Amino acid sequence: MIIVIDFGSQFNQLIARRVREHNVYCQVEPADISLDRIRALNPKGIILSGGPSSIYEDNSPAIDKALFDLGVPVLGICYGMHYMVHALGGVIQRARKREYGFARLQIKTGCPLFTDMEPAFQCWMSHGDSAIELPKGFEVTASTENTAIAAVAHHQKRFYGLQFHPEVEHSVNGSLMIKHFLFDICHCEKNWTMNSFSQGAISQIKDAVGDQKVIMGLSGGVDSSVAATLIHKAIGKNLYCIFVDNGLLRHNEKTQLEKRLVANLDMNIKFVDAAETFLAALKGVTDPETKRKIIGSLFIQVFDAEAKKIPGAGFLGQGTLYPDIIESRSAFGGPTSIIKSHHNVGGLPEKMKLKLIEPLQLLFKDEVRKLGATLGLPEDLIWRQPFPGPGLAIRIMGDVTPNRLDILRQTDTILLEEIRKAGLYRKLWQSFAVLLPVKSVGVMGDKRTFANCVAIRAVTSNDAMTADWAKLPHALLGTISNRIINEVDDINRVVYDITSKPPGTIEWE
Repeated sequence: MIIVIDFGSQFNQLIARRVREHNVYCQVEPADISLDRIRALNPKGIILSGGPSSIYEDNSPAIDKALFDLGVPVLGICYGMHYMVHALGGVIQRARKREYGFARLQIKTGCPLFTDMEPAFQCWMSHGDSAIELPKGFEVTASTENTAIAAVAHHQKRFYGLQFHPEVEHSVNGSLMIKHFLFDICHCEKNWTMNSFSQGAISQIKDAVGDQKVIMGLSGGVDSSVAATLIHKAIGKNLYCIFVDNGLLRHNEKTQLEKRLVANLDMNIKFVDAAETFLAALKGVTDPETKRKIIGSLFIQVFDAEAKKIPGAGFLGQGTLYPDIIESRSAFGGPTSIIKSHHNVGGLPEKMKLKLIEPLQLLFKDEVRKLGATLGLPEDLIWRQPFPGPGLAIRIMGDVTPNRLDILRQTDTILLEEIRKAGLYRKLWQSFAVLLPVKSVGVMGDKRTFANCVAIRAVTSNDAMTADWAKLPHALLGTISNRIINEVDDINRVVYDITSKPPGTIEWE
């Protein structure tokens, strides 16, 4: 296994994912991990992540320096490299020229990380500090125009540092560098797969739950369905699934999901109609975070009520993924920025009576889909586009009313029909409509109109950490616009969102 030490980078789990792509098990640990814990894990290698701090700031993240006496290969990335250089006697200072974005890396000397690579290629930088003096035994292995020490190595001790980020897709050869670290330096074996992950997760769930019961929120999406299947394989009929109709679902979704879930998942499933409760609580609420908190709190209240009816219920299962966690709270206690709350990690009451069990919290969406296939779930369920727990409430800008929900449901139905007809559904990460809080003037049937405007959002992505707006064919956009305006009352304008993530998020709220 490989350990990633979390120094606060929002890319730290992306590093772990890059390792797992090479079929090597990897997990993220906090910087205050003890040496005894590291020895017990017995890693083949350690990666020190990047982070937003400067090595000379007060309370900057640090790990026991005795880590470097364990005889284990270490790869430091950005801040991780700074910490290694600093801890071993080198000097880090504020760079004369900060470096953010693309840079051209020049290989200077032989280094196993750069085996079979061109002498110069693109990398992705994000730093304001730089190394200016190296510890004894280290040498410079690469540089850029602005950064003389862009990569370092102590070959005898198998310590390596990269000022840039090999884990991001923008860095050419980044995955290959990680591969060389895993197999040429750490001598790892390719023995971790989704099958091995599922077996390990099932075993951990059995140990944690014992003879108690788990209540699982089941939405019919891939995340909750895969999590439920995993828990079900561990504890069988001690899993009690609940489908909550919050009144914020898409057209005919409850009926479709009920048929699919009952047909494909041999579980205890109870369907709860709580639409009136949710809509009443959301009346007049326009702030996005308030909407999410209300929905999250009510969601847990429904489970609390159901839990009281089930003796021995001690756990609440959720399909939380890593992008949910990293956007909602500091990952693993690290100093990452809170971006927005998510329905499954935000709005939880402080004294919730059920313990959380989140078997997918270290996985990305594409990994969850692979896990679903391993568990034997149907293909149409595995490839269902993500749908947020707060549902259409965060796709309606402003007040959520029954009438506005009906308008958005009709619009969304038309959009997805045309996306599927064009053969693009599985190629898009998400495609949906957003009802805007503005009206505009139009002309329909020789009459002046003053009606609603909807935005179409379609993005491509691998893991939802970043996303690009989809370049849909103009003819398709024209067809979608015409159908929406002709078939949905009180809409006279359709616009297309061409914002990538970052700077925008995928959802509008």
